[in-house]
Amino acid sequence: MLSIKGLTHVYPNGTRALDGVDLEIGKGMFGLLGPNGAGKSTLMRAIATLQTPTSGAITFGDIDVVAEPEKLRRTLGYLPQDFGVYPRVSALDLLDHMAVLKGIAGKAERKDTVETLLNQVNLWDVRKKAVAGFSGGMRQRFGIAQALIGRPTLIIVDEPTAGLDPEERNRFLNLLAEIGENVVVILSTHIVDDVSDLCPRMAVLAGGRILKEGAPGDLVRDLAGHVWRKIIDRGEVEAMRGRHDVIATRLSAGRLIIHVLADARPDTSFEPIHGGLEDVYFSTLAASRRAA
Repeated sequence: MLSIKGLTHVYPNGTRALDGVDLEIGKGMFGLLGPNGAGKSTLMRAIATLQTPTSGAITFGDIDVVAEPEKLRRTLGYLPQDFGVYPRVSALDLLDHMAVLKGIAGKAERKDTVETLLNQVNLWDVRKKAVAGFSGGMRQRFGIAQALIGRPTLIIVDEPTAGLDPEERNRFLNLLAEIGENVVVILSTHIVDDVSDLCPRMAVLAGGRILKEGAPGDLVRDLAGHVWRKIIDRGEVEAMRGRHDVIATRLSAGRLIIHVLADARPDTSFEPIHGGLEDVYFSTLAASRRAA
């Protein structure tokens, strides 16, 4: 169990990136959903022991992460948002080098580890190619391979599917789902579908605070009967925002589809819809902006 209590981080310029974050995360996939600048990467870096929070506590099992970062690093797998690689170094050689850094000193054990991981992420056939020349999806799968060295029990992946084409995204998400059955995996993303497809539990983070937490299905059911749709001309949107709680807009064939949050049908021109996780996300962010 990963436990985060009262976690706050203030940068030297005064930016409060995290503001009293509380989370309890058990085994399986946990989705951390939030817009760019929400504090997700700051939280991931704090958990991964890459920066010390201003205040608060992080524990993983019996490890005090803030006080004993080296203990956590022995059981941590981390795929950061920007995963850099050495130029002209093959996947096989680079993964072998990373296994050495992770503490796998024995040549036979290291060879077995590297070959197993390259097969697991479906990169064995390109093992002798330079990682710098991989496609975005291949590089992300290599990133997961390096994160799995040493059989970690806590894995953090930060914005892993940004920029991937649909085929690579599906391949990558299937790999994550397979990995996440028996360990704690935190998926930090701004892509709602990633969380909807993978995570039995999730939280929405914005402005450095946890705004909502729970099972995606439960959060969607809580919106039942409260989301309404209407197709309008683009010039009507500001008037609609003035009269209704518009949580989302989408352009379609030159007109706008708006989603409105209301306890009852705003008027007969609106139709009820079954809200999805995207509506949960947008309505949570809208409520946060109104409260600011």
